Amino acid sequence: MATPRKKGFDPKSETPFKISRSGIEQFTSCMRCFYNERRLGIAPPRTLPFTLNSAVDALLKKEFDLYRERKEPHPLMVGNNIAAVPFSHPDLEKWRTNKIGVQFHHAKTNFLVFGAVDDIWVNEQGQLIVVDYKSTAKNDDITSLDSGWHFSYKRQLEVYQWLLRQNGFDVSKTCYWVYANGDKSKDRFDATLSFRMTVIPYEGSDKWIEKTLGKIRECIDSETLPEPSEYCDLCRFVKEVGGVSGSAKKP
Repeated sequence: MATPRKKGFDPKSETPFKISRSGIEQFTSCMRCFYNERRLGIAPPRTLPFTLNSAVDALLKKEFDLYRERKEPHPLMVGNNIAAVPFSHPDLEKWRTNKIGVQFHHAKTNFLVFGAVDDIWVNEQGQLIVVDYKSTAKNDDITSLDSGWHFSYKRQLEVYQWLLRQNGFDVSKTCYWVYANGDKSKDRFDATLSFRMTVIPYEGSDKWIEKTLGKIRECIDSETLPEPSEYCDLCRFVKEVGGVSGSAKKP
């Protein structure tokens, strides 16, 4: 069941309205679902958390932090010829914390935009490199992310790049996914799950973000509920259920 938010967006309020990286992605995916949650305070049904993926993320952070303390490159960086080391900064833990993250007040829209990064590296030129951890379990090695639904992964990295740039950092166009692919080929479990690790580069562009933030502001300022996206599973479900009348008959 959908659960209401405590408070939706008030167009008359002068208090900056918090917009998360995932909120921007929600708007990109379906303006109606975004409006329902951010303006009307009606949250969509929540999905179950990916706790195993979260465990992989947590362990990778601990592992890279060991090399951060040593100021040395991680073996994955060496093996992929990435001339960089994990970046150290007093605010790094805050930047990696959900609901806090890297923040920037976008004055034109009065949005407080934020997003929690997985990791940041720094190259020899002093540029910051945005890194996101991903995990799955597929038979084939993961060497590229070019399927249609991978656009959300790309936008995610680009929002992080934009946020860091707005905070005055020199940010490399090149960012990376560190991908952990669970190996299902073993004969037995033995309480151990092995992973094949790959590092996938991506050249990000944040040029779309300013325009998108303006559209988001126009959307939630409006008194009109946006049309549902034809690709939104939730809106399609609501439409189908709304067209059903009467009760189901027993066979």
